[in-house]
Amino acid sequence: MSPPFILINCKVYAEGIGQRAHLIAESAEMVAEESGAIIGVAPAYIDIHPIAHHYEIPVFAQHIDAVAPGAHTGHVTAAAVRLAGARGTLINHSERRLTLADIEAARKAARDAHLETVICTNNEPTTAAAAALAPDYVAIEPPELIGSGISVAKADPEIIRRSVAAARKVNPDVKVLTGAGIQSGECVKIALDLGTVGVLLASSVVKAQDPAVVLRDLVSLL
Repeated sequence: MSPPFILINCKVYAEGIGQRAHLIAESAEMVAEESGAIIGVAPAYIDIHPIAHHYEIPVFAQHIDAVAPGAHTGHVTAAAVRLAGARGTLINHSERRLTLADIEAARKAARDAHLETVICTNNEPTTAAAAALAPDYVAIEPPELIGSGISVAKADPEIIRRSVAAARKVNPDVKVLTGAGIQSGECVKIALDLGTVGVLLASSVVKAQDPAVVLRDLVSLL
């Protein structure tokens, strides 16, 4: 069985950029070595290159635009984040929603650039639709619980169970993450027991005074 995957989305929190991004990455690398879990980070674009080149952890972009290199001012290409050192990318996060056509185009652009893909979803039907696009991961995150401090693993465990079933019915090879309010080792254990391979989370780690303390708690019941 593969080690659990914990992916930290730094978003553009003030606590998640620059030197704080390095602190989070350093903590992730340390706790991953201690626990055997895979702990990755999705930093702001400007931090992808330094984080990817200073730490031996998976680095993901928070979003890519499905455009080819060329005259597309202000866009971020899959090729650019791959060159910067990213291993993968989020697609369709609840704070960066896309149409189904754009999701598919972004997935293809990522695959062409040899990036792993995490397509974010908000319910079972969208999870099934995302799984049909054959990403590496789908991440189910009820948007009303994101940043709420209320864990989806405790508030609505059935949406995790149903989403895993929906994804596997469409594509048995896709792996499922869960997110929204994940903040403790108990949350992670519940998510894994319900059939996911890990969690996608943000503020509980990014805003922590000591990210390593929170990360050690997250892996404490593995």
